[in-house]
Amino acid sequence: MNETGRPQDFPLSNPRADRVRDVAKLAGRPARLKRGLFLAEGPQAVREALKLHQKRLAAGAPGVVTEVFASESCLDRFPEFEELSQGVNARLATDDVLAAMADTVNPQGIVAVCRFLDVALEEVLDAGPRLVAVLCQVRDPGNAGTVLRAADSAGADAVVLTSSSVDIYNPKAVRSTAGSLFHLPVVLGADIGELVTACRARGIGILAADGYGSLNLDTLQDENARRRLTGGGPESAYALEQPTAWLFGNEAQGLSQEELALADHRVAVPVYGSAESLNLGTAATVCLYASARSQHLPAPVTA
Repeated sequence: MNETGRPQDFPLSNPRADRVRDVAKLAGRPARLKRGLFLAEGPQAVREALKLHQKRLAAGAPGVVTEVFASESCLDRFPEFEELSQGVNARLATDDVLAAMADTVNPQGIVAVCRFLDVALEEVLDAGPRLVAVLCQVRDPGNAGTVLRAADSAGADAVVLTSSSVDIYNPKAVRSTAGSLFHLPVVLGADIGELVTACRARGIGILAADGYGSLNLDTLQDENARRRLTGGGPESAYALEQPTAWLFGNEAQGLSQEELALADHRVAVPVYGSAESLNLGTAATVCLYASARSQHLPAPVTA
């Protein structure tokens, strides 16, 4: 880079160059697993990746981003990338090159190559999480990314994907997180039985999002809010303010009977209109925000 932080070499211009093909291969799972790298595409995702990269370097930890490729027009629109990319191997690239690297039909002018971010389950649980989203055999990358984004918005402490779930580093999944992948810990390939056992050992309750659940989420929220705000009223079936791991199931089949049996309670999100059910991303958002709201209410009033 030059003294302003902008890459100073000539732009990569050959879409068939070996380096371009090497980056493009990361759109496929085999190359990602072999190299431990994935692609972040677009200004939002790359911005959050670079912020995390700089934060980790400042803390003396390994960085996240290994390379950035950007067009001149993108850097003109988003001048903050010049500062965020300090110390990163950054290259200018033409639109044709970026199109060849990216998984999208219309790339947004910037692509970053990032190291895998997932962490061990023990690391997450030992940190004392209060809210965890667990994706059980969720197969669609867009849905997985949407739930991760919702978990981030609700202030969750981590997202866990069980075995047989989608690869969160799939380019579509990464895009669907809108940068949230770089905000909170993610655990991959967890065994659901081991997860539940470890949560219970740490006092973390287990709730299953289930359209046929015996508990109504709205009723549960009302009971908890009343008790928390007034210090009176009957005890609710489950204290939403306590540390909780929410289980969310497969898009087509939902949670299996084995997964449902592991939960302390099965909780249904009420449907007041004519829709048959809520999709995964919407249901997960409602459930996570219900816990987040209860956890952020003031302490119960005492006499």
